[in-house]
Amino acid sequence: MHNNNSTVQLTQIGTVTDAPDFDPSADAEGLYNAMKGIGSDKETILDLVTSRSNAQRQEIIAAYKSSFGQDLIEDLKYELTGKFERLIVSLMRTPAYHDAKEIHDAVKGAGTNEKCLIEIMASRNNKQIHEMVEAYKDAYGSDIEEDIIADTSGHFKKMLVVLLQGTRDESGVVDADLVEQDAQDLYAAGEEQWGTDEAKFIMILGNRSVTHLRMVFDEYEKITELSIEDSIKNELSGDFETLMLAVVQCIRSVPMFFARRLYKSMKGLGTADNTLIRIMISRSEIDMLDIRECFRLRYEKSLYNMIKDDTSGDYKRTLLNLCGGDDDLAGEFFPEAAQIAYKMWEISSMTKVQLRPTVRPASSFDPAADAQALRKAMKGFGTDEDAIIDIVAQRSNAQRQEIRQTFKSLLGRDLMKDLKSELSKNLERLIIGLMLSPAEFDAKMMRKAMEGAGTDEHALIEILVTRSNEEIHAMNAAYQAGYKKSLEEAIQSETSGHFCRILVSLVQGAREEGPADLERANADAQELADACNAESDDMEMKFMSILCTRSFPHLRKVFQEFVRCSNKDIEQIIKKEMSGDVKNAFYAIVCSVKNQPSYFADRLYKAMKGLGTDDRALIRIMVSRCEIDLFNIRKEFKDTHDVSLHEFIQGDTSGDYRKTLLMLCGGED
Repeated sequence: MHNNNSTVQLTQIGTVTDAPDFDPSADAEGLYNAMKGIGSDKETILDLVTSRSNAQRQEIIAAYKSSFGQDLIEDLKYELTGKFERLIVSLMRTPAYHDAKEIHDAVKGAGTNEKCLIEIMASRNNKQIHEMVEAYKDAYGSDIEEDIIADTSGHFKKMLVVLLQGTRDESGVVDADLVEQDAQDLYAAGEEQWGTDEAKFIMILGNRSVTHLRMVFDEYEKITELSIEDSIKNELSGDFETLMLAVVQCIRSVPMFFARRLYKSMKGLGTADNTLIRIMISRSEIDMLDIRECFRLRYEKSLYNMIKDDTSGDYKRTLLNLCGGDDDLAGEFFPEAAQIAYKMWEISSMTKVQLRPTVRPASSFDPAADAQALRKAMKGFGTDEDAIIDIVAQRSNAQRQEIRQTFKSLLGRDLMKDLKSELSKNLERLIIGLMLSPAEFDAKMMRKAMEGAGTDEHALIEILVTRSNEEIHAMNAAYQAGYKKSLEEAIQSETSGHFCRILVSLVQGAREEGPADLERANADAQELADACNAESDDMEMKFMSILCTRSFPHLRKVFQEFVRCSNKDIEQIIKKEMSGDVKNAFYAIVCSVKNQPSYFADRLYKAMKGLGTDDRALIRIMVSRCEIDLFNIRKEFKDTHDVSLHEFIQGDTSGDYRKTLLMLCGGED
């Protein structure tokens, strides 16, 4: 039978509970007095409302009406404004009516708020769904299913209807044969065939019990060496994909699902207050403590501090009351979070991501015709950028190398020189980057990262951490040929200390290759755990001796066992105990080992968010990954940032440069 790791039993703990010695009439009077006269006493209101359970708030509403003949919710709406009003008024509604209102707003406004539909439908249990359906009928006199059907379509609609039935098996009985059968059926419905049998995914993910599905996911990983999440990203698309991922995340861990949603609602520019309000209210009496713990595990920052930095005024005070305490003061995990961290590494070590490019070789390729067309595009006055882009962005790198050679053989000209004289700025950098061989391009990027006044340490880290031994050897040779100096010497003259040592170690291209060695992984994990108590110099050297030399599959096992040895996550240790470039380098290795496409997605996000774009990073990643794993990077980008890479590039760049980047990106997701 399965080991215990696959069924993480979370104790449901909220931060808001019944107030002792509760007197609804006294509370009603307290609220009445707080709203009397000019201006209202907001602190009294928020402290009272957040220190009573939802059931008690319903009693206060009844007492208010019998004492004062007025509707408390209407009075609150009249007295309060903005987000604070929305938050307090929503706290006064029963959970079922609150969910019903959120769904009603999501389907009845202009455009549908799919994210809200997905969040509620994926995370509620049968009882919550049935009560919401009733509340919706009572509040709006219409049928929630009909309203959702009228506003959605395709497989997305079908899955929502299945979830809306609230018929997921909650018996707790697991049949091992059915686990095996479901895993095989999911495999047959997706990875095994052309075209996906979505109905199978809908039926199994929509109806089986949580415990059963967790076992199915483990079994699925054994059959396919893929996590169910990766299969969904490969097989499905659009809102349907987002919904199915949400369902899977909720099966794995509802608190982790909400931790991710909360993080997305606050990071980046602007806050998605509706999402923040909805989650803080709906989980405050259910599992807020677990959500806080998952939040800290995943984002190395407490939910409390994130809310504190991201909101203000009475609105902030109310949210912090619902949140409860600040977890940044603790260092260890709760047992639940340690199990989730262990499970995340286990999934990462059991599965292989199928890498998919966005740029493939052109089928009927004619290098001579391409060379002539490029010459024509650059001859005479003006340049036909479109013609250049259409050829360069739609050929593989190997094909572009043939074009370079043919251009010289037929025309006696240097294509690179011609392109440089005809194009300018970012478009030139991008097109030239695509025309160089991968090794030449990497060498050039390393050179650019080190020349001039400052060193771009992030670029050095990103390139050296993510390239294979073979790629590093080719880059070293290209660097030597192009700049008459070894890359290792260049690194030594531009960096210093432990950071320099880490880079020199990586630039050898001598990382072990091959699978994990379990016995040695346990020993490595124990050494890392012991090193955490040593002096920082010794700690960094020990980390380097393991993180810079072992194979990625082996490190996945090491990091999984590290959680067991130390009750901490390796990422937390690095963030907490190290600083500067050394921290960034080790952190990049850990992120790459965990999920390399996700690491690149994060780098792309950082290159474009905020003021100004780091075009060099954008070009470097788009050029170097488009024939390897840019499709996976796109999927991770959407999953982590709730916005597609395509949209991000579209909003952040312009002109022919944008057009070329979008062609490399290859799809809108």
